[in-house]
Amino acid sequence: MRFLKYVFLLVVLFALPLLVQGQVPATLNATLDGYKYPYEVKYTTVTLEGKPVRIAYMDVKASNGNSNAPVVLLLHGKNFFGAYWKQTIEHLSKNGFRVIVPDQVGFGKSDKPEVYYTFHQLAQNTRQLLSDLGVQKAAVVGHSMGGMLATRFALMYPEVTTKLVLENPIGLEDYRLFVPYKSLYELLKNELKTTEESIRKYHQTYYTSWKPEYDEWVKVPAAQTKHPVYDKVAKVSALTYAMIYQQPVVYEFSKLKVPTMLVIGQQDRTIAGKGFIEDKQKLNEHGQYPKLGKETARAIPGAKLVELPNVGHIPHLEATSQFHNHLVSFLK
Repeated sequence: MRFLKYVFLLVVLFALPLLVQGQVPATLNATLDGYKYPYEVKYTTVTLEGKPVRIAYMDVKASNGNSNAPVVLLLHGKNFFGAYWKQTIEHLSKNGFRVIVPDQVGFGKSDKPEVYYTFHQLAQNTRQLLSDLGVQKAAVVGHSMGGMLATRFALMYPEVTTKLVLENPIGLEDYRLFVPYKSLYELLKNELKTTEESIRKYHQTYYTSWKPEYDEWVKVPAAQTKHPVYDKVAKVSALTYAMIYQQPVVYEFSKLKVPTMLVIGQQDRTIAGKGFIEDKQKLNEHGQYPKLGKETARAIPGAKLVELPNVGHIPHLEATSQFHNHLVSFLK
């Protein structure tokens, strides 16, 4: 009996480092077990293609204790998950907002089913999450792929969306017109080649200069590549890339009916599928966010455009104070 207690203590001691937020284990499974988020993670269940699927989310109350605080919904990008919103969650909570941050199905701590992914389905899942939490209205903030999802959500549920914030969203152009098509088999084959080095190289393009704190967002997906079930993660990554490629929102911006703010880091040159483009002229013509931001602001009725000079793809990480100031000002 004493021996079993000793073994249990050893297990606990070895597990403790994994419970420190921001510390990344050497390997991580498909749902990031062993990696701690900045706030408590809860789960709800949706049904996809006849099967139950778990959605992970953080629900952070306003720090002033207001039980009727306005709600802000934060939607992550493709190569990220809810935890990278840590500073924004904290800032919004301190400014009197309740903050809900889901990991979309296929991302972060949520389940990774091999289903046909659509922005409509992700929006519907998100609406169900809000309903489960008793939330009738929310301001929706979407970064990168989350901007495409936020746009779809606002189009589907304008009565729920109080305001819309698009932070360097992708999908401001139709990638099908200049990015070569790749079959799901080709996409999966490409995903299975992913290494920590290739992830870091890609992430470095997100910023104007690299900082040590950005490394966490490299190490988490890199740890997944070293896990025996990485093929499952790779398959879902291929499926969600296909969703982005095949389901543009660019033609529907004019149909948005909610107050909208675009926050555009001017050094961003992100293109979904950029690595598949061999024509250098096309690379120079597309992903030009200073131009795309202006075009999108003109397309969205009454949109406010905030241009951040010398900032790349992720303002909430690279220009945190600027982003937060504009965000809170717009929300209030």
